[in-house]
Amino acid sequence: MGRVTEQVAAGEPGDAFDVFSRDCPSRLTLEHVTGRWGILTLSALAEDTLRFNALRRRVDGVSEKMLSQTLQALERDGLVIREAQPVTPPHVEYRLSPLGRETADRLLDLIRLVEGRMPEVLAARGRYDRAR
Repeated sequence: MGRVTEQVAAGEPGDAFDVFSRDCPSRLTLEHVTGRWGILTLSALAEDTLRFNALRRRVDGVSEKMLSQTLQALERDGLVIREAQPVTPPHVEYRLSPLGRETADRLLDLIRLVEGRMPEVLAARGRYDRAR
């Protein structure tokens, strides 16, 4: 068993996790959250509870397969709650868990920062490209 796994099994506090360590399980969760589809999915669900197709329309460009994989990973990490209604045809909704809500709020701050600073980013890209 690795050090992090031993600490978790022993019930030691959360400071056992170090995202810079190659064996830390937080790396996988960070990847799920900050990957292109993860950040967009969490941010879209911050707006509302959504069914799969509505979520797919909101996250423009994501394939059905990628959205499904993203939702499964986020659900496994405890960030998204999948609720299936026992009706015909099946009715499945996705919403954020409390942890997912907290995570999405922080991601939305990052999104607003990036969107708000795009004129500077585009100018920097232009300068870089002209220098090449």
